[in-house]
Amino acid sequence: MSGATSAGASGPTSGPTPGGASGAPALGAPLQRLEGREKVTGAARYAAEYFPPRCVHAWPVPATEAKGRISALHVDRALAEPGVLAVLTHDNAPRLAETEDRTLAVLQSPRVLHRGQHIALVVAETLEAAREGAAAVRAEYTVEPHDVELRADHPGLYVPDEDNGGFDGARSIGDFDTAWASAPVTVDAVYRIPALHNHPMEPHAATAVWDGGRLTVHDSNQGTTAVQRTLAELFGIEAEQVTVIAEHVGGGFGSKGTPRPHVVLAAMAAREVGRPVKLSLPRAQMAAVVGHRAATEQRVRLGARPDGRLTALAHEVVTYRSTLRAFVEQAATATLSMYAVPHARTVHRVVHLDVPSPSWMRAPGECSGMFALESAMDELAAACGVDPVALRVRNEPDTDPDTGRPFSSRHLVECLHEGARRFGWGGRDPRPGVRREGRLLVGTGVAASIYPVFVMPCRAQAVAEPSGRYRVRVNATDIGTGARTVLTQIAARALRVPPERVSVELGCSDLPPASVAGGSSGTASWGWAAELACRTLLRRFEEHEGPLPGDGLTVSVDTSEEVEATGKEHARHAFGAQFAEVTVDVDTGETAVRRLLGVFAAGRVINSRTAHSQFIGAMTMGLSMALMEGSTMDPAFGDHAERDLASYHIAACADVRDIQAHWLEEEDRHLNPMGAKGIGEIGIVGTAAAIANAVHHATGVRVRTLPIHPDKVLSALEEAARRGG
Repeated sequence: MSGATSAGASGPTSGPTPGGASGAPALGAPLQRLEGREKVTGAARYAAEYFPPRCVHAWPVPATEAKGRISALHVDRALAEPGVLAVLTHDNAPRLAETEDRTLAVLQSPRVLHRGQHIALVVAETLEAAREGAAAVRAEYTVEPHDVELRADHPGLYVPDEDNGGFDGARSIGDFDTAWASAPVTVDAVYRIPALHNHPMEPHAATAVWDGGRLTVHDSNQGTTAVQRTLAELFGIEAEQVTVIAEHVGGGFGSKGTPRPHVVLAAMAAREVGRPVKLSLPRAQMAAVVGHRAATEQRVRLGARPDGRLTALAHEVVTYRSTLRAFVEQAATATLSMYAVPHARTVHRVVHLDVPSPSWMRAPGECSGMFALESAMDELAAACGVDPVALRVRNEPDTDPDTGRPFSSRHLVECLHEGARRFGWGGRDPRPGVRREGRLLVGTGVAASIYPVFVMPCRAQAVAEPSGRYRVRVNATDIGTGARTVLTQIAARALRVPPERVSVELGCSDLPPASVAGGSSGTASWGWAAELACRTLLRRFEEHEGPLPGDGLTVSVDTSEEVEATGKEHARHAFGAQFAEVTVDVDTGETAVRRLLGVFAAGRVINSRTAHSQFIGAMTMGLSMALMEGSTMDPAFGDHAERDLASYHIAACADVRDIQAHWLEEEDRHLNPMGAKGIGEIGIVGTAAAIANAVHHATGVRVRTLPIHPDKVLSALEEAARRGG
């Protein structure tokens, strides 16, 4: 199979011995990443690092207006640049089939629906020539008024009934208005999060080759099966005529979870010039075309008894979608499953704006929503004079308040207690603004987190070879999470052999189709298929008589029926508790995170080494969200101002002084054969709220708008001083 990745070292050449003495490590063992040496030595190749013969380069041209119509495109200067082979525009680009995802209908129309939309593509012999050619393209526009600002009073806001990711735009339990009006203690606050952008280390890139009517693409994505099907649909060919390879992917965080315009452009250009084409998006262009977390304004109202027991909860979200594609940041969706409250309401209100299309970004919905809810819970704890950990424990539900179903497992209380013990929460002085070290104010905060359990149907093959080795074939995608390694462990355990005798092939659409690496569903979904294939192979091998044929013994499985029949009786979520200690400089307003600790209940951990990496990576991303990350919409130009890593700040090693991740041993038999929940996203969900709550404890002032920049802290402190706070 061309382009597949085989993971696993060479094993013994004796015949297969499944079912015998097992050398397979127990699930949870810290097996090192099987591709680690390839990555640190540079042998691992990414989408832009393939160089087929006669390969040329492409560079996109972005629109410089936010809305309107291209009235003229001047490409003569670009074509005159040395080395430039072609300039594709809406006038001469190949026609694509209709698609529901209109972000992929590139160069099909003179309409401009957001600034940064691709309006031309320059193809040249070298990368430098392509870039120079793109700079020489000149566009004229018939400009129309644009609307890019999110406002809570926008007249275009509506509650989405459709195009809402399968969720209700509004949900209610009991009678919130009556309960709120009679609540002895109330919190009513608005929390704001700006647009946030995915900035994976590897930019979105593709290398496309046409061989007659067959297309092969090396693409940086989170699921080659979806990209294969989309390209086939757009170019009017059969899916079997397209091979998409994602051997190694340098991060995605959701931005590579669906096909993106770059891969369509690369394939389009390769067909047009009759040569392989490589396109790697300039980082400055990524913000406009690969998705982002939409900005939200969230009002949370909590009503409670004096002891902190909730009686009423409302979570109302205002956000936006683009005019190109339906995507809503489901910030209030998880709220109803968090705490025992008899009267609750969640509402999402959305407006169409002339902006780039929002999309998935790590823990979409839960990450935004839990910042608001867990900040409000901290405010309620202060209003009631109840410890923030105790308040959350006091409002623990017996069953899922949203659906009424029992939880498959829920150990949030244990996470809170274990986190408090490890963090040293017990000696905390509840009074804000009293702990001081020179000019530094010191505070601690806590937040709870939730993320749903997703399991997707997948297919897989398992092969027993005459050499005594085994191959597992499943079109999983390793986006840096260690998928190769954990799938090898799952397969080795199912086969009862050492992992050295197992090879896993993944990252190619020629393999049995599998779900996307998203929603923290990868290990649960791919692992289920891999385990089922290996157990089926084991039975077949035990029934087999005589030597194996030369091509080995192969079984194929599909988990669609098993997945469909599992989990409908239970509410399935991962939970966690994050604790933070911060210092705030009273002279500069600078906030630093001194300690960050998380404890999680996320099912059975397959590999403790890679799991720890996922948890601390997500928590670090939450730290970035709390203190640094944010994209500013320029209303005049309709553009996000921060378009590179010089202006869009993310946490570096120096910003993470002490970070710890722990998890509970959780046995959940209602999930999948491994008992695994997702771990890639739960770590980010509560982190920003824990840090914001720690800032309040340090200073006595509440910053409700992220990121918590020094100017916001100083303004809040000055306002508190004027009020005598």
